[in-house]
Amino acid sequence: MGGSGERGFFDWLLDWTSQLDNFMWGPAMIALLLGTGIFLTIATRGLQITHFWQSLKLVFSKESRSSEGKGDISPFAALMTALAATVGNGNIAGVATAIAIGGPGAPVYMWIAGIFGMATKYAEGFLGVHLREIAPNGTMAGGPMYYVKNGLKNKKLGRFLGAAFAICGTIACLIGTGNMAQSNSMTAALANTINQAFHSGQVSEQAPMIYYIVIGGLIALLVGMVIIGGIKKIGMVSERLVPSMIVFYIFFSLWIIISNITLVPEAFVIIFKSAFGFQPLLGASVGIAIQSGVSRGLLSNEAGLGSAAIAQGASTSEEPTNNGLIAMTGVFIDTILVNSMTTLTIVLTGAYMQTQAWQGLDAVDNITSILVTQKAFDTVIPFGIGGAIIAISSFLFGYTTLLGWSYYGEKCIEYIGGDRVVMPFRYIFIAFLFFGAILTPIAGSSYNYLNIVWSLGNIGNALMAIPNLIGILFLTGLVARITREKFAAKNA
Repeated sequence: MGGSGERGFFDWLLDWTSQLDNFMWGPAMIALLLGTGIFLTIATRGLQITHFWQSLKLVFSKESRSSEGKGDISPFAALMTALAATVGNGNIAGVATAIAIGGPGAPVYMWIAGIFGMATKYAEGFLGVHLREIAPNGTMAGGPMYYVKNGLKNKKLGRFLGAAFAICGTIACLIGTGNMAQSNSMTAALANTINQAFHSGQVSEQAPMIYYIVIGGLIALLVGMVIIGGIKKIGMVSERLVPSMIVFYIFFSLWIIISNITLVPEAFVIIFKSAFGFQPLLGASVGIAIQSGVSRGLLSNEAGLGSAAIAQGASTSEEPTNNGLIAMTGVFIDTILVNSMTTLTIVLTGAYMQTQAWQGLDAVDNITSILVTQKAFDTVIPFGIGGAIIAISSFLFGYTTLLGWSYYGEKCIEYIGGDRVVMPFRYIFIAFLFFGAILTPIAGSSYNYLNIVWSLGNIGNALMAIPNLIGILFLTGLVARITREKFAAKNA
């Protein structure tokens, strides 16, 4: 696969998507994202800190599992659907990509963005329920397109922002975060693991094309079997699969961390030195670390993207503050918990030293994306099964993400074209995920080409985030006022 013409095209595509990614995630976007989180933190009086334990209690309460009320799925199923979409290969490959590009300090900016992002996620969950509608087909319809349309006093601006979000969301769901990036990472991890097994544990040339076709076809089949059934089927699968896959990944991550427990203090020194420019890097800087950390953080936890509001909008709960609290726990689980596991495994094992940030762009043995995490797991876990564990985790994380994002995409396109376009969208979604699965061997043997799909994911995220964040800023007063009233009434 790889004539000079093909390589030239993908080199150009890599350069173009990287430049657009850098432009979209420049200082203005980072300021908008963090600024919204800080503004909401102040407006809600640090709600993500003061009501954190209450939010965890709600997640595990009987009330969150109740299916009684106006809605399609329980609040817990809504959280699991949101987590299905959130806890994906952004936690495995996305964190690794951030470290590969921005150095081991990039996750620090994920954590900072995540703390403020919890306030943003609260507002999204709150507004997703408070300003939702009943669709013509009888299902609940919530999300940024509805809360900007129904909540803004300037109706023209509301309709414009709603349409912009829906259009950008549809595109992003097809080519970005929740589709091609996931199937690409899932397939690459499995193909690499199988190919390695056939070569006595030694990493050989890129796996044959047939591996990618078979694995991509299997993923398309498994996703199609669920998403054709709609949100109730997605919610049912997510409730059962998401908690198990998170525990599975954390267990093996802790294995690596505990095996290197004496090196943990040194690992944190490396992380923070790199984050603030005190660690020499050949291919990264503090600015790159900030950009990479914040953008990959959003790619991972989706705070500011508005996607969680779509899932919460389908919830049977009619208490928006509860939905907001439940929604914000998703950022904690994703960024503070799961992302930290990936970060520590990569730094403790020294896998970050084989990346462009550490070695420079010209190093011939640079690795990126999920291959960094696989190398970290292979370093510690015996019998050569570390890569297999990442392949399984990648498959499960990516699979659930594909389920969640297919629902987000269909609600976006339903807003534009009505119920009749939903089923065709599902089939198009499946076709795009198959193309993402086979993209690596089409592009050629250079692992740097994997950055194309992650750059596309970042660009799609930015296009979704802009109308959502503008809408939330206009509606912050509404969120803060009702939140204060509800909490005051509960305390009384």
